[in-house]
Amino acid sequence: MSETSPKAEAAKLLPFLALGERADLQAAAAQHVLALTGSGPGRTLLAGQAALLQALVELAVAPPPAPARDAARALVNLAADPVLHKPLLAAEPGLPVRLLGCALDPQWPWAEEAAAVLANLSREPVPCAALIEILAAAESGESGLERLVRALCTPGYNARAPLHYLGPVLSNLSQRPATRAFLLDRNRCVVQRLLPLTQYPDSSVRRGGVVRTLRNCCFEHRHHEWLLGPEVDILPFLLLPLAGPEDFSDEEMERLPVDLQYLPPDKQREPDADIRKMLIETIMLLTATAPGRKQVRGQGAYLILRELHSWEPELNVRVTCEKLIQVLIGDEPELGLENLLEVQVPEEVERQLQQQDHQEGEQCEREQQELELGPGPQAEGVAPT
Repeated sequence: MSETSPKAEAAKLLPFLALGERADLQAAAAQHVLALTGSGPGRTLLAGQAALLQALVELAVAPPPAPARDAARALVNLAADPVLHKPLLAAEPGLPVRLLGCALDPQWPWAEEAAAVLANLSREPVPCAALIEILAAAESGESGLERLVRALCTPGYNARAPLHYLGPVLSNLSQRPATRAFLLDRNRCVVQRLLPLTQYPDSSVRRGGVVRTLRNCCFEHRHHEWLLGPEVDILPFLLLPLAGPEDFSDEEMERLPVDLQYLPPDKQREPDADIRKMLIETIMLLTATAPGRKQVRGQGAYLILRELHSWEPELNVRVTCEKLIQVLIGDEPELGLENLLEVQVPEEVERQLQQQDHQEGEQCEREQQELELGPGPQAEGVAPT
């Protein structure tokens, strides 16, 4: 490929992506660009073509009959590569606000694709900060964050797009203190609206985004008693996805929250291992303080985790579960060390803990490989065909 070939490729495509071009030619050009974004070399080719990227953005937000869906999907692929965030935003600095307008428009048919681009962009600090700044601006008395949460929590908000990817968008934003302050504002009741989505049946993307958001919020330990208390009552929403159809004794059943008692025999646990792990990690954060540990123990969390540990097929999730169980059944820390999030760990101890975690991870991988690759029953005398 010659040095001029990327420019030549872009020069051939650019006129056909322009607004006002024939719809069939636009569609063919958008499909070609979408195909290019499916590979690393193709994305690299496009990264240096500012005019083409800008034309792609214009097409992605254009009304029918423009092929906005293919253009938006191309942006999803481009935004999935963090290296391309800078050229994308340089070509169109207003990209986050334009995508946000599409994602939150109840009538926009490709709102899911717009949300997916935002989810990919907001993984990086600079685009994430820019998006938070946009969302903080009030519009007719309602901030962008309020609109985003409303769209995420309202069934059928957009009849043409499910908006599952608003979950990862919110989880990315919740890494920032300003977003957590909004979510944990006790006068807004935002967290309470998110909690039912921990069991949203139609999308692991939405469930995972919401659970990750809750986990990020639980780093704010000063809110733990409120989150675990009756105003929010977060724990049953974290435990229920981890619960199976176990039949506890009457005495054990009484220790559980009402929502976890006498579950049906067909009760299924959260099928996604990563989400199960995040749920456990969220409960672990809630046990960072002495009052939090008392509240979690008092609601029978150990019983659910004990059964989960016996059932859990994924080794890394089981290890995480074991660590939480140890916190719940272990002795209380010494005086002055009650808040585990504020304990200053010496550098040498921290290195040893990191090394231990690394070794545990390697051990899990080895055991998992043995499970997957171990010898099974073989038929003798069977020749390859």
